Amino acid sequence: MPNIQLYSLGSPNGIKIPVALEEMGINYDAHTVDILKGEQFSEDFTKINPNSKIPAIIDTDGPHGQSIPIMESGAILLYLAEKSGKLIPPNPTERCEVIQWLFFGASAVGPMFGAFGHFHTYGKENCDHPYPEARFTTETKRLLAILDERLQSRTYIVGDEYSIADISIFPWVIWLDIFYKASKQLELESFTNVMSWVERCRSRPATIKGLDAYGFNEIDK
Repeated sequence: MPNIQLYSLGSPNGIKIPVALEEMGINYDAHTVDILKGEQFSEDFTKINPNSKIPAIIDTDGPHGQSIPIMESGAILLYLAEKSGKLIPPNPTERCEVIQWLFFGASAVGPMFGAFGHFHTYGKENCDHPYPEARFTTETKRLLAILDERLQSRTYIVGDEYSIADISIFPWVIWLDIFYKASKQLELESFTNVMSWVERCRSRPATIKGLDAYGFNEIDK
């Protein structure tokens, strides 16, 4: 049985971990946590993640050979990168850059893109005021502009090497299009560096396998 037991779903946060595992060449068992059925609140799952969110993993061969549960996609990505020595640069300066952009994904991209999607896709049923959607549209476009500038003359977020920083962010950009159906509102095609980078990320063979783990690419079909 693989050491890594993955508990996740085909969401922007959930899909990051199978992508990383495939890129690292780490075997894993993928378990689906159906949040529509409330499985994230089960006693078994809250032992792994008390916050009742996906993704989460158990590494049965963790530090000192002991089993360890890990929650939060950013923490999991960093743990796996350090464990495998892959998708994080050995150079201290570049390593610091990767970690900074990993935190940018966790603290800014995920929450803001998710808030935009909520008010754009679901919130209209409970809030008919235009302010929330307008507020998060502006913030999402601001973050996309930061990424677009960062990716000017760069293949990936940190130089020419694919890393956990890329994996932490690009699924969210895809989600804006395939799930929120917001390409026109956000003018996604105007962020040319971002869109080219997303295609580079999602066309990598191992990344494709990771995206397919929970059917991420099938959501819009």
